[in-house]
Amino acid sequence: MMTNDYKYIIFHKPYGVLSQFTQESPKHQTLKDYINVPDVYPVGRLDWDSEGLLLLTNDGRLQHRLSHPRFGHERTYWVQVERIPDVDAITRLQTGVEIQDYRTRPAKVSLLPEDPPVGDRHPPIRFRKNVPTAWLEMTLTEGKNRQVRRMTAAVGFPTLRLIRVSIANLRLDGLALGEWRDLTPSEVKLLNHLPVKSKKA
Repeated sequence: MMTNDYKYIIFHKPYGVLSQFTQESPKHQTLKDYINVPDVYPVGRLDWDSEGLLLLTNDGRLQHRLSHPRFGHERTYWVQVERIPDVDAITRLQTGVEIQDYRTRPAKVSLLPEDPPVGDRHPPIRFRKNVPTAWLEMTLTEGKNRQVRRMTAAVGFPTLRLIRVSIANLRLDGLALGEWRDLTPSEVKLLNHLPVKSKKA
């Protein structure tokens, strides 16, 4: 709990959990199954089949700030893809690809030299004995619908698993799957002072 009755929390969302509190189908769990804090709402979203860091708050001003394209704060993902991307594919992801009549902004993309420190997913990804997989680290400054999955598919390397590990200055470090915590005052202060992105960026 912060001053002015504003609440700011981050949650390590598991696979198969909807980024909302209302249940539309018994097929999926919702945030209500994990978070017992009233009147907070997600800033942005993670698809039900994605995992990782989700920020929730009742601070409408901060929600607007983080949702507005002109702020363009960074979001970093670990992305497990089918097969091993070559230099050409990574360069295309870095410079921008066409997805649904939209060209993505330049992004930071690198092939991780080893698997990141993540636990098993339940259910596990589809496994094909003769098809290797690789992990990418991708940092974007925009959040179109299913953007990461569409980007990797566009260059020929479908996403198998997607984990958001950071939003601006917030990181998933040390937060177990399905757990949440309050932000520290310094974390909230940094979020409220994110720079405005230039129109050319």
